[in-house]
Amino acid sequence: MKRFDLRPLKENFYDRMLELMDKDISKGENAIFLFEIGDFSCVQKSADVIKDAGYTLMNSIKFNEVDWTIVVKKETPLVEEKIEENKEEDKED
Repeated sequence: MKRFDLRPLKENFYDRMLELMDKDISKGENAIFLFEIGDFSCVQKSADVIKDAGYTLMNSIKFNEVDWTIVVKKETPLVEEKIEENKEEDKED
């Protein structure tokens, strides 16, 4: 699990969050992102961005009066898991 502080980016953290998920988080690993709440629209938008990117939002909580924290899991897509399972079965035969 890795923690990333995106508060310095204010409301422009979405691209960086996705970049970190793509490059710094391994499949099966969780990431914790801390960002500023602002007018609360970023809370819903962050959940939408994570879902649209194919990641799993595990938790979303208010950290303090001005900050929000989300926990995101980078899961192996089911199709990739099935392909890997089939490869392993083929090796055994």
